[in-house]
Amino acid sequence: MADSAPRQNRFQLPDLGLGLGLRSTHYPHILEHKPEVGWFEIVSENFMNSGGRPMQILDRIAECYPIVMHGVSLSIGSSDPIDHTYLRQLGELAERVGAVWLGDHVCWTGVAGHNVHDLLPVPYNEASLAHMVARVKEVQDVLQRPLVLENPSTYLAFRESTMPEEVFLARLAEDADCALLLDVNNIYVSARNHGLQALDYLDPLPYDRVVQIHLAGHTDKGTHCIDTHEGQVVDPVWEIYAEVVRRAGSRATMLEWDQNIPGFDEVWAEAQKAERFRERALAEVRARG
Repeated sequence: MADSAPRQNRFQLPDLGLGLGLRSTHYPHILEHKPEVGWFEIVSENFMNSGGRPMQILDRIAECYPIVMHGVSLSIGSSDPIDHTYLRQLGELAERVGAVWLGDHVCWTGVAGHNVHDLLPVPYNEASLAHMVARVKEVQDVLQRPLVLENPSTYLAFRESTMPEEVFLARLAEDADCALLLDVNNIYVSARNHGLQALDYLDPLPYDRVVQIHLAGHTDKGTHCIDTHEGQVVDPVWEIYAEVVRRAGSRATMLEWDQNIPGFDEVWAEAQKAERFRERALAEVRARG
């Protein structure tokens, strides 16, 4: 079992507190009321090569809040060469908004120049690991900053896989010297879909590389779960979150809500529930000495 003592992240990236995914339906509320949110995460591709009103609004928000960039098209697992034009545009956006960090997913999103706009799984084996380590290093060399990679939600397993996802993720982070974004909802969804124990996922992870945590709701179909980013966070996901905090300490935490998005106050209230679980977990660690 991994060491459960909380540690600082090795990249000296800040704990930004509680944040939200920036969504256009909430722009008017944010600009008018300037709510006391710790930070906002943007989907990088929504603003790359974008001008006009969306970029103007992001500029205004970035003047008031820290911004984190989270991409969906880096395609770090693809067999296509790394797109250096995409990296240049990514770096330019990060510079413009003063991004605290930027990241993407352990997945691939297309091949032969075609983007399918979905986060597709990779087999977890030595060949995939070596391929992705080399590509992460290339991206970090270009961007001159650590890449923050998120564990995906998965719905199938490859026969070619020779290690659990969490072991693959840990080795990728160590070998490529990158950072991690733990999506605790994805851990739960994938565990349900594959008949695994969600808390077992946490044991191999290098917590000094975890800089961010995602929370979200999902759609439970009974036989399986779908990562829809809709609705409230369920109790088992909160339990995973609390256990991550016990092991990693306090980390920048944000809520994703992407379907049937309610008003800002309701979304922010759901995110703020994390404070209770975080403080309780940290108190338990302090009590253990």
